[in-house]
Amino acid sequence: MYFRSQRKLQGEVSLSDTIETDTDGDSLYLLDVVGMDDTMLSDLQEKETCRLVHRLVGECLTEREADIIRRRYGLEGHLPQTQKQVAAVYGISRSYVSRIEKKALGKLERALEAIWGTTSDQ
Repeated sequence: MYFRSQRKLQGEVSLSDTIETDTDGDSLYLLDVVGMDDTMLSDLQEKETCRLVHRLVGECLTEREADIIRRRYGLEGHLPQTQKQVAAVYGISRSYVSRIEKKALGKLERALEAIWGTTSDQ
């Protein structure tokens, strides 16, 4: 029975297994070769921030401002559009789209600062 259980474990390796030892006697571990950065926490934070921005776009902005931001930054399934493309949709000038966009981004920044209690200067 013991040999059967050991045979099952033959294909398993541990990340802390030594692959080789150099001339100085330092060991090279499998983890050193295969190792990867754990980005789960930062990925979750990014997703949460994206959800928050999507929510704030709908809550803090007028319909027109929200639509312009969605179009410009490719939110909610839109492909990102240039100011010229957005201007053509609304029949306004590119500079007016720029002003609306700047005003809307300011509103979003203030809303984020209120939530996080920070400023963009930090």
